[in-house]
Amino acid sequence: MIIDPIGDLLTRVRNAYLSRKIEVKVPYSKIKEDISKILKKNKYISDFEVVDEGNNKKSILLKLNDVRVTKYIPTLTRISKPGQRIYVWARDIKKSRNGHGIYIISTPKWVITGYEARSLNVWGELLCEVY
Repeated sequence: MIIDPIGDLLTRVRNAYLSRKIEVKVPYSKIKEDISKILKKNKYISDFEVVDEGNNKKSILLKLNDVRVTKYIPTLTRISKPGQRIYVWARDIKKSRNGHGIYIISTPKWVITGYEARSLNVWGELLCEVY
């Protein structure tokens, strides 16, 4: 059983990038799908799709950017962990890496980036940083 599913997603993507894979499959959950949407919107992955595997199981197939072409491996860092949750107010959200990265924040209604949370003036749990 996976204790930290978001950390598992980030670790699988990080390991796939480091081993120069083109795609990686992760178990499905709604928050992982929302994080995948944010990663695609900010061009850290090229695409993703939800795959039905039968027996009432789903998975997410993430298509990664080709490292040989882009010459860039994104760094994915988990901030809020199951043992220590980190919550931030909108005014406390800073720029990630001087504007070169993003924070992913889970608000009471949806999962959004730090820039969106600051503009919407909402608080939430600081899930991870991608740069």
